[in-house]
Amino acid sequence: MSPITAPLVLDLLEWVARRPRSYADGTEAWRTSCPRLDVWEEAVDRGLVARDEPVRVTQLGRHLLAEHGRGATPPG
Repeated sequence: MSPITAPLVLDLLEWVARRPRSYADGTEAWRTSCPRLDVWEEAVDRGLVARDEPVRVTQLGRHLLAEHGRGATPPG
């Protein structure tokens, strides 16, 4: 993960972990006008977020949050 996107990806994971979100909510809230800085797609590509309905933080994503002191997230 690049130093530029790392904090944004962690923010996205926290946002998803707070409550169930739809895929449409995620792409709308986390889209960017810069094609080189697509936080949503980076999180999906790295397996940190699953695009199930509702969208959820994966085990790998929860581990990354804990590793960076971003708090515990509910399983799912």
